[in-house]
Amino acid sequence: MASKDDAPVGAANGNGNAAQPSLNVLAQYVKDLSFESPGAPNSLRGRDKAPGIAINVNVNANPLSDKQFDVNLTLNAKASFDQEVLFNVELVYGGVFAISGFPQEHMLPILFIECPRLLFPFARQIIAEATRNGGFPPLMLDPIDFAQMFQQKLAEDQAATKVKVS
Repeated sequence: MASKDDAPVGAANGNGNAAQPSLNVLAQYVKDLSFESPGAPNSLRGRDKAPGIAINVNVNANPLSDKQFDVNLTLNAKASFDQEVLFNVELVYGGVFAISGFPQEHMLPILFIECPRLLFPFARQIIAEATRNGGFPPLMLDPIDFAQMFQQKLAEDQAATKVKVS
């Protein structure tokens, strides 16, 4: 008679197949949304050329338990024309993710690349609706390369570590 310790490695799901890695979205939510149009109604008039738009993006992730994580995508967009701020919109859009079965070395890329990639289309739509509801044309954000952002953040963190050690 075989004991539990003799069970084949990877037969975790009872049908003889190894448990597969999984990434599930458990919830999505607006954590913070702010739209300001300080010069309205004057800022709503037509312009000869497009305003300058500055966009900032940030991603944060926090563990809720061993396999659940809260990932927040922060988007700030500021439109200005000749030193006049037309609008400023800020969104913190969050998602609760259940992540299991991945090697530990894959967790940071999943949290900072894949999770925000799943959240972005919804956040983009909220930003577009907020600017449209504020009296401006909808601001349609271009797709974001979260992999490049993650690599840049890693390089900055490594450079900061080298400076502290030196």
